[in-house]
Amino acid sequence: MRRIGVLLVTLTALSACTESSAGRVPPPTGAGNGQPSTPQEAQAPAMKIETVAGDLEHGWDIGFLPDGKVLVSQRPGKLALLSSTQPGATVTQVQADFSDVLAVGEGGLMGMVLDPDFATNREFITCQTYKENGQAVDVRLIRWRLSPDGQSAQRVNVMLSGLPVARGGRHSGCRPTIAPDGALLVGTGDTARPAYPQDRTNLGGKVLRLDVKTGGPAPGNPFASSQNPNEQRVYTYGHRNVQGVAIRPTSQQIITAEHGPDKNDEINIEYAGKNYGWDPSQGGTVNSYDEDVPMTDLQRFPDAVPALWESGERTEAVCAATFLDGPQWGSFNGSLVVTALKGSKLLLFKMDDTGKVQSVSVPPEFDDDWGRLRAARQGPDGALYVTTSNGSDDKLLRVTLG
Repeated sequence: MRRIGVLLVTLTALSACTESSAGRVPPPTGAGNGQPSTPQEAQAPAMKIETVAGDLEHGWDIGFLPDGKVLVSQRPGKLALLSSTQPGATVTQVQADFSDVLAVGEGGLMGMVLDPDFATNREFITCQTYKENGQAVDVRLIRWRLSPDGQSAQRVNVMLSGLPVARGGRHSGCRPTIAPDGALLVGTGDTARPAYPQDRTNLGGKVLRLDVKTGGPAPGNPFASSQNPNEQRVYTYGHRNVQGVAIRPTSQQIITAEHGPDKNDEINIEYAGKNYGWDPSQGGTVNSYDEDVPMTDLQRFPDAVPALWESGERTEAVCAATFLDGPQWGSFNGSLVVTALKGSKLLLFKMDDTGKVQSVSVPPEFDDDWGRLRAARQGPDGALYVTTSNGSDDKLLRVTLG
């Protein structure tokens, strides 16, 4: 069984309060109050893994339709419709114009989420790196409408453009999730630009909170009074590359998974308006992208929010995040699931009511057979669904307790 290396947890005195109608959780009091410790490495539950379908290519995100079918976005600019969530499902490529997708490096057709009113309007939202004349332009959120037969999709509009992009696709983000209050949360990457994470007028290196219908700022955002429309959309800042956004069912806490450089991937709780301490510009004193700075620089930013968990002296390239919810998960009900690309594993985090990580486990069934894991969403049937991201004959997996 592949074992977790050194695990560093930075603990914070957290409030157990739930979010208000504006999606806010009160931030921790004081600054720099996290104390490093090591969570228990717990025995992983036995997992049953079934292949729903193969013949995918870098499946990036998953959307469950009301009729039982499944949409899977694929990084090269493809959208697959699977006939069901059961093993042996058939795969049909949805006809849609993805000719402007910049599929390079970490960029391409990335995150996807169904509109809350999909049952009546059949609309969904994707996030992509966008090109014109073969050149990188930006990262943008695009709204689509799926045809009644599911065979094609038409572009409705560009909800939001102007998110930064790197020519080679580096640190593109981009994971959308619907919050319980209906807002659209989007994790973004800093595109390896040193000043972007701390610049609240730039959309890179942030968690955005948007109106799901318009792409504008959601009501109650922490910087709503700003004169800058980008800053009005910002929920949190000081991030490197947020690739997972999940809502904890019991508390409505917003949990994110974020890539570190060569160490210290992070799991964070997002607090409205707070800084998460990534600053490769060293306060604007260097123009290069200095990746030797701390992921959460509490010396430069004493009020920055420490991580719940860090991967320590290695990187797993953590990706999607979701919660196991329901009695079918036994003692792991309520656990956070995080996929890993470089680590090629599934991480299960047990957390207390405040969000403190109590234990981490790695199901051995993912050790050698499946490779890089990217998307993770719990389906309407209560099973966990995960995509592989190896580039050839990638799969949608159905995961239940063994």
